[in-house]
Amino acid sequence: MDLQPVTFDLQLSTMTYGGDAMGRLPDGRAVFVPFGLAGEKVRVRLVEEKKNFARGEILQILESSPDRIQPRCKHFFSPLPEGDREAPRRGGLGVRACGGCHYQHIPYEKQLEIKTEILVDQLKRIGKIENPPVQPMIACPNPWNYRNHIQFSLTEDGKLGYVFPLPLGEGRVMAITECHLPESPINDFWHQLEFEPETDIERVSLRAGKDDDLMLVLESDSPEPPELEIEAGISVAHIYEENSVVIAGNDHILIHVLDRDFKVSAASFFQVNTVMAEKMVEHLITCLPVSLSTTLLDLYCGVGLFSAFFAPKCKTVIGIESSTSACDDFTVNLDEFENVELYEGAAEDAITHLEAQPDVVVVDPPRSGLDKRVVDGILKLNPKHIAYVSCDPSTLARDAARLIVGGYKLKDVTPFDLFPQTFHIEAISLFEKI
Repeated sequence: MDLQPVTFDLQLSTMTYGGDAMGRLPDGRAVFVPFGLAGEKVRVRLVEEKKNFARGEILQILESSPDRIQPRCKHFFSPLPEGDREAPRRGGLGVRACGGCHYQHIPYEKQLEIKTEILVDQLKRIGKIENPPVQPMIACPNPWNYRNHIQFSLTEDGKLGYVFPLPLGEGRVMAITECHLPESPINDFWHQLEFEPETDIERVSLRAGKDDDLMLVLESDSPEPPELEIEAGISVAHIYEENSVVIAGNDHILIHVLDRDFKVSAASFFQVNTVMAEKMVEHLITCLPVSLSTTLLDLYCGVGLFSAFFAPKCKTVIGIESSTSACDDFTVNLDEFENVELYEGAAEDAITHLEAQPDVVVVDPPRSGLDKRVVDGILKLNPKHIAYVSCDPSTLARDAARLIVGGYKLKDVTPFDLFPQTFHIEAISLFEKI
């Protein structure tokens, strides 16, 4: 006989970082529920229980929020009919939610409000910063079809899809037939891709560049190039271990930001939202006090997005980057400048050997934030100004607290919505030496 799932009727009270709404169980434990909204009453099934919290999935929306709207995509969450006993066998609602989006049920203006409130909360709770100077979030002009880069996983039968978001669905891939996040050139093309069942390919990526150029990147553990028949004239690269092999076309695409083209190779990182990358560059140029006597250090410089725009305005620009591919691109993208230096290596190692005394430091770390050795290195360099480009408010809050203790004042935090329809929050924080 099948065991009935443990269900509770909850009042959801708060939107939390990660895309969930939070309610509480009768014993006081917090329950984190994807696809809910603060103010809603929902019936949930617990899918994970810990000592101090639990995770649940919505079986039924008992009282809907007036903010809830109809999602655009058919793969976005919709609750299973009440009494559906097959849900536990299928891993719950994962079959109804691809995991690529978290906020399609929320009007865009409300998404911006929620993200801004979460950013403020993280800075207060984790960073212990009273009244953090957070500005209204800079909206994306096009909250749909904005991504210049999309990554798919493959089902066992070779279909493109996304990994299930819920705990019981971890590792499983849901095939999709539509997606409203990629730019039009990617969306017009990805449906043509077909792969053999149980292929060695682990991930399939598509990038859109200047003049609608496309690059297809196939990732696997095998050095054997995957078999693929594509009639369209696009570039194709195969990445395995730390190697990148061109199968067709070029080994890079060009992405145009403001008045510059950037070479971006298959293995290099670049901001996925080109329009919002432009807005971040403009913000930094406007807010950072640089002159032809300034030395600027660009930590985690990537292919040189920020360095390229500061090089004409500074005496010296120094980049530090660990990715060999990104360093190669940086060299090409900033080849015209004589006042630019580049060091390849981990930021925590390279910063300890830096002899220059920068006036301004720009950091754009991964989600894990700044290694403690990087923070210590920055404090030792003692720059007048620090610009922290963050993609995770929790690690930003942690690092901001360290910089404040080290003698800096947090002057401004401006969030940028690089990832509409998702919970992700990008922000640029400006610190000034006291």
